[in-house]
Amino acid sequence: MSTFSSIIAGFGGQGSLLMGKILAYAGMLEGKEVSWCPSYGPEMRGGTANVNVIISEEGIGSPVITKDADCIVALNQPSLDKFAPVVRDGGSLVINSDLCKVADGQAKAGTKVFEVPANRMATEAFGGSKLANLVMLGAVVYATGAINAAGMDETFAHVFDGGKAKFIPDNKKAFEMGYEFAKNHAK
Repeated sequence: MSTFSSIIAGFGGQGSLLMGKILAYAGMLEGKEVSWCPSYGPEMRGGTANVNVIISEEGIGSPVITKDADCIVALNQPSLDKFAPVVRDGGSLVINSDLCKVADGQAKAGTKVFEVPANRMATEAFGGSKLANLVMLGAVVYATGAINAAGMDETFAHVFDGGKAKFIPDNKKAFEMGYEFAKNHAK
């Protein structure tokens, strides 16, 4: 895939912007051109937040995705409702099935849908849903192949450096859980 485009969306505080940052950073570490373009409402927590991420072998003309995204990641129902029409034919729709459901006819023909119970998985493994976004990120990486999962150790080391390094083991575990879930539940 020479160019990969994704919109990751959810409520503020769900970690959609961090997901995009990690995805873009991983692409950068693979030597690709990347774009990370966040958009969020006036409320940092509870408002809407989404990020456009493009990873490409070539230069990127615009950081904004308005149609034909390779992947839409929906962490909640309003995000799914808003962005599902933007996925390209044959693209991927990765949803947090604990907080949203694909309605009949909402996914385009040929779209690969990955329903990930990310909140439940994170709560069972870590005692809360805070790492649901990393579970979702693992599913996205499996679903799309946009980046090489083997490079995530290096990516986590860069994104969670200094005092944040203590979060790497749980983030890595959540990522791996999502990756394996998508691998075992692909439709």
